[in-house]
Amino acid sequence: MTELPMTVSEEGLPERVTIYEVGPRDGLQNESASIPVEVKEELIRRLLAAGLPVVEATSFVHPQWVPQLADAEELMNRLGDLGRDLPVLVPNERGLDRALELGCRHVAIFGSATETFAQKNLNRSRDEQFAMFEPVVRRAREAGLDVRAYVSMCFGDPWEGAVPIDQVVSVGRRLLDLGASLLSLGDTIGVGTAGHVTALLEAFVAGGTPVGDLALHFHDTYGQALSNVQAGLRAGVTTYDASAGGLGGCPYAKSATGNLATEDLVWLLTGLGIDHGVDLTALVETSTWLAGHLGRPSPSAVVRALSG
Repeated sequence: MTELPMTVSEEGLPERVTIYEVGPRDGLQNESASIPVEVKEELIRRLLAAGLPVVEATSFVHPQWVPQLADAEELMNRLGDLGRDLPVLVPNERGLDRALELGCRHVAIFGSATETFAQKNLNRSRDEQFAMFEPVVRRAREAGLDVRAYVSMCFGDPWEGAVPIDQVVSVGRRLLDLGASLLSLGDTIGVGTAGHVTALLEAFVAGGTPVGDLALHFHDTYGQALSNVQAGLRAGVTTYDASAGGLGGCPYAKSATGNLATEDLVWLLTGLGIDHGVDLTALVETSTWLAGHLGRPSPSAVVRALSG
């Protein structure tokens, strides 16, 4: 049985949190070595078996841009009915077409809070991205799909530096107004700190966005991810993106190192007495298994501590 932290609750925090697992998509998209589709399929099945309520499976992006996810159709076909309930990233209408052909029920779009990253990642200006996303969201909603929206570079941009809070709120509101049901605020390069998280969330709420419409996506580049989660919890946010084993980054932002490790997030939530439904033992075993396939140890502190 896996060692667990002592539970000491903190007044005013949510009773339950949803962990949105991004490892199979965001965690693997930046790997240099090719990962067999059989390994990806087993990873997804193991993550679901460990109790993760949402596992983002892949992205229907052009293979030229993210070669690691070129097997998206094959992966979804292997998953069968199970795969249809897993979210997939769709960068544009062609990506949506591929998702619809496979019967996917949940899609996500990926916007940018900054001009430079919009140009590098989407080949669009910050304003032009909405014209690209509008038909994607509209058609998806008309087909009965749920749409999640990511906003990257919410806390800092490697080319532009600090990102004004009102700029992030403006981009986020426009994505929600298109019809997205949940907005994930991404600290793509991991520069955010707890006070910054609090200020950004307060600005969204002051602008009329319910805190329940917001999710948080942290990277641990500077070791601030769990501190930032705690700030989010105190503000009432109940959905957090995380990647099994702490894998992942962004292929278009070199300083975007690993995502917040799902195991580290589970440890924190368990210690605070917040329900999450995840079996930490099974999760650590899965990340240790995956690290063996990738040929290097997991960057997750909890995986290292419990698998040593």
